[in-house]
Amino acid sequence: MTKIKLEAVVSESDAKRRLDQVAASLFSEHSRARLQQWIKSGWLTVNGQQRRPKDLVYLGDHLVVQADVEEAGEWESEKMLLDIVYEDDSLIVINKAKNLVVHPAAGHQQGTLLNGLLHHCPNLRQLPRAGIIHRLDKDTTGLLMVAKTLVAHTDLVAKLAKREVSREYEAIACGVLTGGGKIDLPLGRHPVNRKKRAVSENGQEAITHYKVIKRFRSHTHLLIKLDTGRTHQIRAHMSHKSYPLVGDQLYGTRLSLPAGCEPSLAESLKNFKRQALHARRLGVSHPETRKVMHWEADLPVDIKFLLEKLEKDFIMASSDA
Repeated sequence: MTKIKLEAVVSESDAKRRLDQVAASLFSEHSRARLQQWIKSGWLTVNGQQRRPKDLVYLGDHLVVQADVEEAGEWESEKMLLDIVYEDDSLIVINKAKNLVVHPAAGHQQGTLLNGLLHHCPNLRQLPRAGIIHRLDKDTTGLLMVAKTLVAHTDLVAKLAKREVSREYEAIACGVLTGGGKIDLPLGRHPVNRKKRAVSENGQEAITHYKVIKRFRSHTHLLIKLDTGRTHQIRAHMSHKSYPLVGDQLYGTRLSLPAGCEPSLAESLKNFKRQALHARRLGVSHPETRKVMHWEADLPVDIKFLLEKLEKDFIMASSDA
């Protein structure tokens, strides 16, 4: 077991919400079930006092977690080819491949990024979730951080909660957006489909910024920045705005094809079976040196190929006009 101490202060956006909901927002590296148990056990306190999960918290309230967490020792290590963008004694930055689950869960006990990390760096067993600071969905590619020490883990988790980690994504959305914008809509569990997230008044704060990189005839290449990092946030927000991501098997709608497009483009869109979403850039101040660092991962081959097809279709249609 590893002893941890986490602290956070309730902001105006989280005020007058349930303690367990706010805790899940501020300490997102831990599951809500675990946080609720800590609240009930008195390991998560508010202003030094034990509260109930359903109690409301207010602006300026001081949340403190002092708890023992299980190590990753129960998970098996597996040899795995990892695309390591950066590594030092404090942290690792990974460029995650598609079709790779980040953390073991029901139905995915092996073959996850966590299993591969334990083989690469056995000492990660001593850290919560093997040092993984944030997650990407199974079929989302791109950059994510892994802490290698408890000091680095505590520092990076706190920075994530305080929105001091910059994250930029690129995506291809169905439909033509006229311009950029901001989506500030809370997300909670979908009322029917438990695998999905949906906009909900009682959900967690979720803020997504998007900017148009390139418009095509029936699709848009987007740059997306996150203020928060909720489960499926980009996918759920864009779907709610009626611009679901290309290939999204959970949030997508019927196939969107440009009128009269070449068969090769139609085939490419039909065969794109994952959300066209890539975590392109990541930035944070180093947990030890305090130097601000930035990393970038090129778009994967499948997204590049699709963008080339869309660009070719756009040029051909423009020349025929």
